[in-house]
Amino acid sequence: MGAWAAAIATAPSLPAKLLLCAPAVAIAVLWWSLQSPVRWLVLFFGAALLMPPLPIAIGDSGPHPSLIFAALGLLAGVLWAADWRVESNGLTAAFAAFLGMLAISVGPAAIYSGAVAAAGSAVRVLLFGISVYVFFYGAYGPGRGADAKRSVQLLYGASVIAALFACVDFYYQFPAPAGYGPQFVWLDSGVYRRAQGLFYEASTLGNFCAFFLVMIAVAFTRPRAEVPVSRQWLVMGGAVFFTALVLSYSRGSLVNVAVSLAVLMWTNRRRVPVTKVALAVAAGALATWWIFPAFAQVYWTRLTASTEFLFTATNGVLSGRLTSWGTLGDWIAANPWQAFFGIGYKTLPYTQFLGSPVVADNMYLSLLVETGVAGLAAVIWLNVAILRAAARSARTSFFGVWMLCFWAGQAVQMASGDLLTYWRVLPVYFWVLALAVRS
Repeated sequence: MGAWAAAIATAPSLPAKLLLCAPAVAIAVLWWSLQSPVRWLVLFFGAALLMPPLPIAIGDSGPHPSLIFAALGLLAGVLWAADWRVESNGLTAAFAAFLGMLAISVGPAAIYSGAVAAAGSAVRVLLFGISVYVFFYGAYGPGRGADAKRSVQLLYGASVIAALFACVDFYYQFPAPAGYGPQFVWLDSGVYRRAQGLFYEASTLGNFCAFFLVMIAVAFTRPRAEVPVSRQWLVMGGAVFFTALVLSYSRGSLVNVAVSLAVLMWTNRRRVPVTKVALAVAAGALATWWIFPAFAQVYWTRLTASTEFLFTATNGVLSGRLTSWGTLGDWIAANPWQAFFGIGYKTLPYTQFLGSPVVADNMYLSLLVETGVAGLAAVIWLNVAILRAAARSARTSFFGVWMLCFWAGQAVQMASGDLLTYWRVLPVYFWVLALAVRS
């Protein structure tokens, strides 16, 4: 201990001193987190939502600190192994089948695209596996003892901070955290990076905001005793999430919210407070228009143009997706057997096997090409299983209604984005699903 203290004292610079202090901090965090089976989740969600990736040239955006706490979660699962009570039902089988198909596809990735692409495929399977582990841990494992309302309150607070930072980041255009998706908006005053906050791309932020906007809408249809967040915080958070969603420039997430609200209104058609929901949306729209008038005008023009030219200039409205889908369709027609078995999960944007990399921007089509017919069937089964489980829970649970509405919109939005690759926000969704199943 004395030698360690002396090394810290004589270190020539502050970064060197902090580096030498790091083991003490790591030991303290490890000790604190393992005093309870759910504390690692607090650290994991906090890091995933509020910390940027490390500026290290690995992967698209660099390694993320939350992976350290995911490893702590695996250790917690071993320490509290006696608390696991995994049930055999349609939902658990669907999760296992889909994760298994992703893992199997790593083999074809190595055959068709080489070792580097296969390694990337394996890493992305593991990243999706974190979300699956969070679900099982919360629904059937040691996380069953977590206070549902308290956990959602913490998630809501962290998420509001993340969305608020995204708005501030767009206004001041801070340097992008490590790697990021190059998505920009052209205004008369200049070229601006779309709001993404601490996430890799703007679409992730939009999808994340849609999740909590659906929560807020559901909260106004349920008794106050069931809702974990007060009405005042719901209104203030709703304005932040709506603004961040608009600044992300995402249309798919807006469709997600629209589908979710349609499901909510159908399930509560006799008692939906349409006026309150409309006022909340109007407040968010006015706040966005007041703070970012030029951007709000461009976004509104984009939405109206998308509606007007949807059938006459479909490929332009869909940002060139029809070209990518046509390329994949032609390849499937020319190589039916390879498409039947798949070429490897998440290899399309990196492989030269099809002649050049292709970004599908369609979860179903990309899974068909990458994991084959079995992989496509597995994701459809998973979506149906999630909706069925949420529908059963929705009869008595706020969390069930939330997941039922949101995942209905998510299933539709998957036709325009690879939503299951958003591994930093997907654990949040599956944690709420675990709360719904548990209830």
